[in-house]
Amino acid sequence: MDSIQTLYSDSFTGTAGSISQVSNCANILLDLAKATNIPVILTGHVTKEGSVAGPMVLEHIVDTLLFLEGEKYHDLRIIRVIKNRFGSTLEVGVFKMEEKGLLEVDNPSGLFLEERLTGSPGSVIFAMVDGNRPFLVEIQALVNKTVLAYPRRTASGINFNRLQVLIAVLQKCCDLKLHSADVYLNVVGGFQIKEPASDLAVCLAIASSLLAKPFPSDTAAIGEVGLLGDLRSVNQLEKRIEEVKRLGFKKCLVGGEKIPNISGIEIKKVKSLQEALGTIQMSNVKSQK
Repeated sequence: MDSIQTLYSDSFTGTAGSISQVSNCANILLDLAKATNIPVILTGHVTKEGSVAGPMVLEHIVDTLLFLEGEKYHDLRIIRVIKNRFGSTLEVGVFKMEEKGLLEVDNPSGLFLEERLTGSPGSVIFAMVDGNRPFLVEIQALVNKTVLAYPRRTASGINFNRLQVLIAVLQKCCDLKLHSADVYLNVVGGFQIKEPASDLAVCLAIASSLLAKPFPSDTAAIGEVGLLGDLRSVNQLEKRIEEVKRLGFKKCLVGGEKIPNISGIEIKKVKSLQEALGTIQMSNVKSQK
């Protein structure tokens, strides 16, 4: 039914889209689905705040609540499960818009990395987890000397305030001269990263661009950065590293103490951000002006 806000019944008061009409029409369709054993899909709108338009009772009536998300300028679409009465809410589906419609992407990590330019400063691979599905995404940073009184910071794909915090940690703990530089950060593919596990990759991408030294193209980075420059472990680490290994990467920088034992890939444990910079031969950051 496309869409639930347009359905109307003479048996109830109110106009189409009102609380009375939406809830009662949804209940009629629910009774129909139970009586005939026919699946019913209700299409609704999403508000600017990212919630389902209409009364909250609609979400309580349905068995499963799915969100179809996508960037305006990308052909990838992601289906997330917000509510599932009969199964897990951790599943994520990735689809690509083709001539025949939406087609499933079996290997989204490979799709995100297929156009990656290796050997360029400012590029670091990060293993994110969306739901219970790991993805490899490329985090790019561009650091340039500013011509403004206040340096510009721009973030696309991560929280802007988190970027500000990480820049402050790089300046304080690693003596990187970022107070007179513009910093631009981008997560390739239009992904939104909301987890702190990307901190290490973001910091390494910024340092790599500033120092004009490429991060090793066969290495990924995973770890949360504390305000003191310390590195913390993240959740579902084994699943992330397995995805890194599956895509052919040889090494993985990991923060924290708990390191899984996975054969076929070199896992380098780092305890601090300074140690991580030294691992990729950036230990001469104090000489940068």
